[in-house]
Amino acid sequence: MSTELKTNGQAPALKAKDFATDQDVRWCPGCGDYSILKQVQSVMAELGLNKDEVVVISGIGCSSRFPYYMETYGMHSIHGRAPAFASGLKLSNPDLSVWMITGDGDGFSIGGNHLLHVLRRNLDINLLVFNNQIYGLTKGQYSPTSEVNKKTKSTPMGSLDHPINPGAFAMGADASFVARSMDRDPKHLKSMLHRANAHRGTSFVEIYQNCNIFNDGAFFAFTEKASKPDNCLFLEHGQPLVFGTERNKGIRLKDLRPQVVEIGQDEGSVSDLWIHDEKDVFKASMLARFFDDPREAGTLPRPFGVMYAVDRPTYNDQLFDQLDEAVTKMGEGDLDALIAGSRTWTID
Repeated sequence: MSTELKTNGQAPALKAKDFATDQDVRWCPGCGDYSILKQVQSVMAELGLNKDEVVVISGIGCSSRFPYYMETYGMHSIHGRAPAFASGLKLSNPDLSVWMITGDGDGFSIGGNHLLHVLRRNLDINLLVFNNQIYGLTKGQYSPTSEVNKKTKSTPMGSLDHPINPGAFAMGADASFVARSMDRDPKHLKSMLHRANAHRGTSFVEIYQNCNIFNDGAFFAFTEKASKPDNCLFLEHGQPLVFGTERNKGIRLKDLRPQVVEIGQDEGSVSDLWIHDEKDVFKASMLARFFDDPREAGTLPRPFGVMYAVDRPTYNDQLFDQLDEAVTKMGEGDLDALIAGSRTWTID
């Protein structure tokens, strides 16, 4: 029976496959985008969303082919301008579940200014950044998140640009929700997508995505079984920052600086460890920069999970409240009178 048919007056629950289109997926075999696509489709089914309640908006790049593969409303928009399209859509129909897809190039290069403003305005949309630290669609040039000295087709002697840190960018733009996950941990990614959807406001989720053609292995330290435990710090609200193969390492703050300690040694008892608080903006800003300080290079683990989540009025709610207030104070209004204005004169 088609999922479009009614059963006992109720539409049957949709499954992940119901959110998949009949289009051939045109990503390279082995691309991390396949994993992200599957998890997004699974989450939408688990949320009980209807296909006509969802819109997927993207910019330009490998990640931005996403709307073609989602059996929802969607738009493959223009380079770097997905935030503008997503904002306009949410304001014109606030009941829609709006998901914005961008990449490290589309989002932080030509789209950096637009991304900044959608974060600070806090519209109620879900914003997913696929970060593979390379331009994949245009065949392997360095991107805004590529490391210094990255040798690519456009930087044969190594890139000179200091890279953008997506989490720090989002914190600096006063985002109300900042999280990080990865393509090769589908269970964790799914949980972050659920958290993002539940948040009222702009949910910024950076997703480490392997480009196996032009930047293979960029995140293997965080995704491979042997190295993952010692390099990944999975955040849980209200829990101490613990990591390591034996769960025997932790993070404490000493003189306002994060420090790795061996639990049970180096004065490192569990009670001494940093307790994660998603609402602490100062600690979240520090977490976002764990890998930025060259003095800490190779010592601090990479945080994954929700770094920051705070309740803040959404732009769309505030806008409609303001419109209602204007109508209450001044009435429905007259468009002709508005256009004519209050200053008129007659020419004899």
